[in-house]
Amino acid sequence: MPLLEETTVPREHPPTLPVVIIGNGPSGICLSYLLSGYKPYLDPSAVHPNPVLYRKLQETRHLPITEQDLEYLSEGLEGRSGNPVAVLFDTLLHPNADFGYEFPPVLQWRRDKQQHLPHLVLGRATPGGAWHVMEGSMLTISLGIWMELPGINYRDLTNNGKCRGVTNDRATPEEISSYYRNYVKLMGLKQNFVDNTYVTSVQKLFRGPEGEGLENGHGELGVGGKGVYEGREGEGVDEGGGGGLWEVRGYQRVQGDTHVPFCLFSENVVLATGASDSPAQLGVEGEELPFVFHSISALGLAVSRKKLGPNSDPVLIVGAGLSAADAVLCACNNNISVLHAFRKHVDDPGLIFKQLPKTLYPEYHKVYHMMHSQTHATPNMAATSTTNGLPSMAASVCSKMCSKPQPTTTNMAASGGPVLFPDYTSFPEHCVESFQPDMKCVLQGSNSLKAFKISMALVLIGTHPNLFFLKGQGQYLGLDPTKPISCKQNPVDVHPYTFECTKDPGLFAMGPLVGDNFVRFLKGGALGIASCLLKRLKKKGKLITEGGGVGGGEFI
Repeated sequence: MPLLEETTVPREHPPTLPVVIIGNGPSGICLSYLLSGYKPYLDPSAVHPNPVLYRKLQETRHLPITEQDLEYLSEGLEGRSGNPVAVLFDTLLHPNADFGYEFPPVLQWRRDKQQHLPHLVLGRATPGGAWHVMEGSMLTISLGIWMELPGINYRDLTNNGKCRGVTNDRATPEEISSYYRNYVKLMGLKQNFVDNTYVTSVQKLFRGPEGEGLENGHGELGVGGKGVYEGREGEGVDEGGGGGLWEVRGYQRVQGDTHVPFCLFSENVVLATGASDSPAQLGVEGEELPFVFHSISALGLAVSRKKLGPNSDPVLIVGAGLSAADAVLCACNNNISVLHAFRKHVDDPGLIFKQLPKTLYPEYHKVYHMMHSQTHATPNMAATSTTNGLPSMAASVCSKMCSKPQPTTTNMAASGGPVLFPDYTSFPEHCVESFQPDMKCVLQGSNSLKAFKISMALVLIGTHPNLFFLKGQGQYLGLDPTKPISCKQNPVDVHPYTFECTKDPGLFAMGPLVGDNFVRFLKGGALGIASCLLKRLKKKGKLITEGGGVGGGEFI
């Protein structure tokens, strides 16, 4: 269904809000919780195991954490996030978690409904974000308790408060998505969420000449003119740190395929979109062929429809991350042959498997053992001539099909373990040269090309955020504005304690966009943003509208 033309958007009196959050995953949910009057205080009965932090907390224990100096509290803390507020919030919610302890949170939550900051959370589905579309049978990397949000214990909603054991205390995506949906309802946040919404444009508007309305960045008159800029009930719009308003356009999907366009203004916009919108591409010949996929769900679907089985040609899995490992496990569990290609050496210290404890993640260490021990033999079975130093893609390459790949026995003996799955073969330090229309893939090693007949290919080499609704795809917001936004290589450049974009005041980013890929740490972005906005509006004397928020569908 194509987008409705934005010219069809009603242009009279679109509402103005203090905050619009784009994305209703755990990042957006946690921020909505903190903006809805819930305040974190030091629990009077709690003692934090970090004596320095505990002393700092006691100094201003009468104040909520959101009103304290987050830079002061974060000083000296270390953790598995590069964002200091993320480490602070994590150590308050899960003290000494990295040392294997499960201490209770040291925070006590109190709600003041008169401190509710009106906001809307726009999401493409029901609250939970990407968790609704993940493979339901896989286990999360994080423990279930690390996936929980403030105020409601994860186990209380999913397992009657019982711990399922060390390895079994991880959760399935289905359990996590259910937890997030229930969380929004139980915490009274539903009125702030608008489901099935697709944002198509976000741009900043400024005062026109002599106050004659709003202009966007292209000098065009903004929607609504002067009356909108003057804000709610003529009080004048708070300009936050940006000196203007944000115009947010999009549509909401209702009753099947019906799309209803909307337009609203906001003083602040928060990007909480995650990073799973656009799968990374290899950029090789044939990647658009119908047997090449970029999602593990394609494998599960083929298995369920009996299109793959023990007698099928091998499945090629490309990548050395956890998604690729999940695909390997899925294929092996269904007795499907696997060719596993990845660029890195099996002993590369950067492989994620080296960072996972064996007792907690036995299935991933099984895959890593296979990657290490069941490697393809290295003779030049399909070596090709070269022209000017480049491999030739002559027809002889594909005519010299490699026989069914066999792992090298020398590597198996060196690893000291048995063959875990005989029909699995790894290709370390290999990349895909091309995919051919006759269901063949060509893999390039250090000195040879190898061609194989396959049944399907899964390219699982990561994902990228899709910020198409911002000018220039949002690239200008990155640490390196000359490169696309990437959660690992080029995250959004934000202030370390407020998460406000350094390139665009009034615009905030959190979660994977700023490098926090785990729920355990992305909650820190919610703390930093909520603290910034609450302090800013309190300083301007505009804190805060009494009662609840803005109704879930009233903005359309």
